[in-house]
Amino acid sequence: MSPPSKALAEFVAEATEILESLGKDLLVLDERRGQEADPERVNGIFRAAHSLKGLAGLFGQERISRLAHGTEDLLDRLRLGKLLLDDAVLDTLIEALDAFQALLAETARGSETEVLTQRVNGMAERLARLGEPPPAQDEDPLERLELEAQVRSVFTEYEEHRLRENVRRGVALWRVRAAFDLSDFDKGLADLNTRLKPMGEVISTLPSARPGGAHGIAFDLIFGTQVTPTELEAGLKGTPAELSPLTVRPPEPSASVRSAEALHRAVESPAIVLGTPPSVEAVAAPASAPPAKRGGKKRGTRAAVAASPGGQPQLPLEDPMAGATRTSAVKALEDLALSPASGHFPSMEGMRSRAAGLEEGVPASGSSGAGPSLVTYLQGPGGRASVRKAEASVKQPPAAVAAAATVETSLRSLTQTVRVDIGKLDGLINMVGELLLIKANLQRLAESARQDGVVPLSKLFGQELARETRGLERKLEALQEGLLEARMVPVGQVFDKLARLVRRITRDAGKEIDFVIGGGEVELDKLIVEELSDPLMHLIRNAIDHGVEAPDARLASGKSRRAVVALRAEQKGNHVVIEVRDDGAGIDELRVREVALSRGLITFAQAEEMGRRELLNLIFLPGFSTARSVSELSGRGVGLDVVKNNLGNLSGIIDVWSERGKGTAFHLTLPVTLAIIRALVVGVSARTYAVPLNSVLEILSVQPREIRTVERREVLDVRGQTLPFVRLSRLFGLPERPVNRYFVVVVGLAQERLGIAVDELHGQQDIVTKPLGGRLQSVRGISGATDLGNRTPVLVLDVAALLEDGLSLERRRA
Repeated sequence: MSPPSKALAEFVAEATEILESLGKDLLVLDERRGQEADPERVNGIFRAAHSLKGLAGLFGQERISRLAHGTEDLLDRLRLGKLLLDDAVLDTLIEALDAFQALLAETARGSETEVLTQRVNGMAERLARLGEPPPAQDEDPLERLELEAQVRSVFTEYEEHRLRENVRRGVALWRVRAAFDLSDFDKGLADLNTRLKPMGEVISTLPSARPGGAHGIAFDLIFGTQVTPTELEAGLKGTPAELSPLTVRPPEPSASVRSAEALHRAVESPAIVLGTPPSVEAVAAPASAPPAKRGGKKRGTRAAVAASPGGQPQLPLEDPMAGATRTSAVKALEDLALSPASGHFPSMEGMRSRAAGLEEGVPASGSSGAGPSLVTYLQGPGGRASVRKAEASVKQPPAAVAAAATVETSLRSLTQTVRVDIGKLDGLINMVGELLLIKANLQRLAESARQDGVVPLSKLFGQELARETRGLERKLEALQEGLLEARMVPVGQVFDKLARLVRRITRDAGKEIDFVIGGGEVELDKLIVEELSDPLMHLIRNAIDHGVEAPDARLASGKSRRAVVALRAEQKGNHVVIEVRDDGAGIDELRVREVALSRGLITFAQAEEMGRRELLNLIFLPGFSTARSVSELSGRGVGLDVVKNNLGNLSGIIDVWSERGKGTAFHLTLPVTLAIIRALVVGVSARTYAVPLNSVLEILSVQPREIRTVERREVLDVRGQTLPFVRLSRLFGLPERPVNRYFVVVVGLAQERLGIAVDELHGQQDIVTKPLGGRLQSVRGISGATDLGNRTPVLVLDVAALLEDGLSLERRRA
């Protein structure tokens, strides 16, 4: 690899890891829409965007750097509280993640398209002007926190924001002082943070004003938590932490609340007439005047009061129309004053202009006819106008969904790199060192034998050679195990990508789905995980598009409105079983039969002989689809046969279960690794084959008379169970030799079992399977080739393909 290409590969690998981390955090935010975002998670996304910007700039990737810069600025405003995390901001961040992945894919290919460049430029501009600032507050919550001025002066802008948010939410604040020895203060401080973070938020860490002694250093941690003091003390037991609470004064009534209360009193007061603009001015006075002047005399009230015979004030009405207008204003203002908790208050200038318009008896804003009522006007942000705007925006497709169509849908990683723990590498190096010692001993023995010439070797020599050979075998097994372990990655890497995909396409499908993931910690070979991503994506798309019903249809059938699509992994011996399950309508086997007959995939005679399970397996035939229309998700002629073929290339098998009205489940059974496997070497018609031992269940010795024929196929009776039976020589068209006894290798994957008759058993051996190229790569029943210890090349059997061919043999004969 040349230096430029090596540098590019390093950039792609590092950027891929950053995007995976960023994607995980965005997925959590997406799952918790409507809830207050975890500040530490938002900070993590910000750091990821910052790292990506620096990395892209270092490697000259200008487009990625520009988009990362815009994303970083948006996240910075978000984490500093200058921006609200609403749906529009979150959807744009997810869309930016898709754009980053598309840019990285082009970088890995060494290409640059104009369409993606324009998309990135437009998105960068959109990021700069996106979002709404949070509503302005009448007071700064930090003013209520009793904290020394010199301490507050050293807070960063982010720390001030987090402190302000904690005060606003009423979170208890503590000063946690801890003194450590200078020799290990970093470890002590890290341990203290580890204990504090599960209980709350560490807002700031500062050097303490009280020294930590001659050989120590002390820190003050500003900490916000909602746990009780007793729980906090228990959590910090065993640490040098000293706790002291920070005092927060109760909030004073806001200006808007004071204004509304004064307005309410003004409406009920017998000394005020609301028919004149000065009354509104009097109401506005408390909002702008200092608190000491709130009790001042209200102007223009004395001359406007006219006593009624009963001693009650009377409202002068110049004309009926003006009186009706004033009455509606009083009612609207009373409603506002009686419900100050709504949080929406008009500005004083708006009230003045509104009152002036009402005094003249004309509609607001100079509109003709019946303009908007005062109540509508007073609703402000979030009122009717906002609702109409939201309704209009719903009719348009979300930006993230629209952009998804232009992004490559494959979930495969752009890099083949694997992170390996340094401890594992140290273990491998140690094994290599021990192998070198064995090599030196073998060289000594070989030199001794060469010098002896034709003299017969002693028995002692043979014993020493056998000892070194056994040591070599043990070390090679340990080395093999270590290397295989280094190749293993958790399937959760693919599961997390699928979770983002599900949340994106669910909105496009108009369905409500809970996506459940389990077993993400199960490990598979890196290459298998990469090849597995596309089949799983296809199965989940099918589950959402075909399997799950619309919300109204689910309610009509007595189900919950929200469907469940589950993706789980479980290790069983040397195999991993992955299940994709939904609780949808299930597969209609009669509809499957009808489609298969109409498309000529099976004959009517074959259909008559098929049971329900065989009918369900027809969905894996090439060209099969029950979709009546083409959608963005499926119905494009790329059926489940592609999924089955991809799994076959991985020596895996797929099985389907379905019940109408209950749901559908696909079970994928895969080997843990394909790199180095243990194999059973067998002989058939003077030819040698290798059978992967992880698929071998048992070996039987059978006489020809024990083989029976049921419905034109050979079977065996094994412990009361009927076992399908095939002769490997007939399967491969080899000449058969008469034998008195067959060796039957019973193989199995998932729930399938098959007995394979061979002539000879040669033993077990570790093999490295090499793929077949050219015309040989499409031969059914063969997965590759390997070399045995005597340098003899042999073919490796594809157990999954043999199971499929052997179990469907009667259909081909029908």
